[in-house]
Amino acid sequence: MECGIKTLPSILITAGTLLSTSLAAPTPQLLTWDEAYIKAEALVSQMSLEQMVNITTGTKWRRTPCIGNTYSVSEPDFPALCLQDGPLGIRHADNVTAGVAGVTAASSWDKQAIRERGRYMGREFRGKGIHVQLGPSVDIVRAPDAGRNWEGFGEDPYLQGVAGAETVLGIQEEGVVATAKHYVFNNQETNRKASTSNVDERTFHEIYLWPYARMVEAGVGSVMCSYNMIDDIWGCENDYTMNTVLKGELGFRGYIMSDWGATHSTVLSVNSGLDMTMPGDIIMGDDYTYFGSNLTDAVDRGEVTAERVADMTTRIVATYYKMGQDKDFPETAVNFVNRTMALEVFVQADHHKHVRSMGAAGTVLLKNDGVLPLSIDSIDTLALIGSDASDDPNGPNSCVSRGCSNGTLAMGWGSGTADFPYLITPHQGIEAHVGDDVELTYTFWDWDVEEAAEIARQADIALVFSNADSGEEHIIVDGNVGDRNNLSLWHNGDALIEAAAEANENVVVIIHAVSPVLMPWIDNPHVRAVVWSGIPGQESGNSLVDILFGAVNPSGRLPYTIARNEEDYGVLVVNETVIEYTEKLELGYKHFDAHDIEPLFEFGFGLSYTTFEYSEVEVDTEGEGDDIKVTATVEVTNSGDVDGAEIPQAYISFPESAGEPPKHLRGFEKVYLKAGKKSKVTFEFGKTELSIWDSDSHEWVIPSGEFTVHVGASSRDIRDSVSFTVE
Repeated sequence: MECGIKTLPSILITAGTLLSTSLAAPTPQLLTWDEAYIKAEALVSQMSLEQMVNITTGTKWRRTPCIGNTYSVSEPDFPALCLQDGPLGIRHADNVTAGVAGVTAASSWDKQAIRERGRYMGREFRGKGIHVQLGPSVDIVRAPDAGRNWEGFGEDPYLQGVAGAETVLGIQEEGVVATAKHYVFNNQETNRKASTSNVDERTFHEIYLWPYARMVEAGVGSVMCSYNMIDDIWGCENDYTMNTVLKGELGFRGYIMSDWGATHSTVLSVNSGLDMTMPGDIIMGDDYTYFGSNLTDAVDRGEVTAERVADMTTRIVATYYKMGQDKDFPETAVNFVNRTMALEVFVQADHHKHVRSMGAAGTVLLKNDGVLPLSIDSIDTLALIGSDASDDPNGPNSCVSRGCSNGTLAMGWGSGTADFPYLITPHQGIEAHVGDDVELTYTFWDWDVEEAAEIARQADIALVFSNADSGEEHIIVDGNVGDRNNLSLWHNGDALIEAAAEANENVVVIIHAVSPVLMPWIDNPHVRAVVWSGIPGQESGNSLVDILFGAVNPSGRLPYTIARNEEDYGVLVVNETVIEYTEKLELGYKHFDAHDIEPLFEFGFGLSYTTFEYSEVEVDTEGEGDDIKVTATVEVTNSGDVDGAEIPQAYISFPESAGEPPKHLRGFEKVYLKAGKKSKVTFEFGKTELSIWDSDSHEWVIPSGEFTVHVGASSRDIRDSVSFTVE
């Protein structure tokens, strides 16, 4: 019994029934926040204190079918809510899609595709009767070796903000609550539950808050506060970040939930802005909670007001109504405690097509000395070298939450994972594509470089596969406690590449990696091409084949910087309990720009099988003050002989007096062009794009002086720049 209410969750794990059914979850009619609040206030006004507390309190770890559930109440009626991981698909569930990771979606730089990725995930979560998707993650890539970099959208706040907002819009258009996480400064796994992140106000606003602001503008329904402390105050007890900034400054109207086990108190957490504790336990698996009867007692003692509890409840109920979940919402069809008890509901539809196309769109061609695309007609023998080309002999789901590194890497490990319904490996994809027309030779044993060299020597072209994995700190893989121990390739990858390049003049390197790796072999002339395949999900091999053999012209761009040397990065994971963000605004490519460090492959970089030319950039300025609108236009021409997509990027340099890094990404568009065709691309900048945070006035201000717009194919490949002045 909880809080004196005998009503138990409507979906107990012991009440499951095996039932085969197909997806039947019509897209709901969404409400505005104002409309949703009117309905929520009418319902909550009928509730007792104990009922309201039930809606804010998780039912404890592994007590109910979902990763997190709230209690239901009756008279008035409100259902138990189901909350489920994760940012790329439904965790601990069958008959679902295992899609590309967030970082690979970001590598596509394709707003429309990212929105559709959110839509199909929303359809699957709703089809399984899940109210809340625990994603997207927008943890900035601060340190390249941080374990969960692959879940989010890269090193730049603007790119994170666009991808985060598009994902939220897609998920919530299907009537599922999206959860922005992990708020905030959860940028490494090492000591994530025992450290404080100390960050100045300006850096907070301009870097780490930016994507949350864009998701709030998109109407995100929930935000998850993080495990770490912020300036020595727990993230889920931090009045400044939750009340002052998120609910106050940004006007967030949804609810804040804790990360699992990240609640540390009753009164301080609630009064500081926490609305829901998850999964409900003080320590996951015990019989205690900081909410529940402890919260009702706090109200009785006058330490928490009844009005505050009503606000918590109203936020949750309003979000439920906003997503149209009160009408025709499917029965919950997941059961992570006992998978055999879950309803059998198929929600994949044709979503594999999107996974395949986005896997190709998110593939970045880093180097190509004329060897790609491959042609079956010109190859007799093709060598495949490295375990990353093969399958896990025990199956793709052999390790819980992907907590091992066997075979090809298509997903990192931890709570951001989903089970593979199948996994097309590179070997399988290539073998199916070439059939009997090309002889395939291969070795998947990473530690015999002599065999690798011999196989490479006998082939026309040698494809060498390698990877680098990481994940969440509660799982240890090969001595890596979430974060990576170094930036090297795993499984003897560097040695395999060097051995193949000694034996064959036509080596193509394919890398599946969670984040940047070092490439000591990059200047070897026999390494003719490097294909960065990221974390592509279940269609991995098919996506790769589309790029290698030219069915898709590569257009992916790096969402982070790949350095030549580890010491070139401004930040790495530290084994400390006090993490000082001393780099301030100089994060990622901004650090490389500010310190004049030449990257190996810069942020925004990616090659194509064709070429693109840019005309001169033109800028027009209208209005003044906060109403200023700056429009920049450029004409992009496909000057090659292959149809393809280009991604012109717009960066802004602020007036010198603003004290900003050399330039910031402030716009991008993906443009599809047939060979010889051209298109005009327009970028618009307003107060959001032109402001800096003033820590004295605690406001966004547009600095006076000369701004410069740089437009190009990457952060370093600027094709033209033009200046304008703000008085």
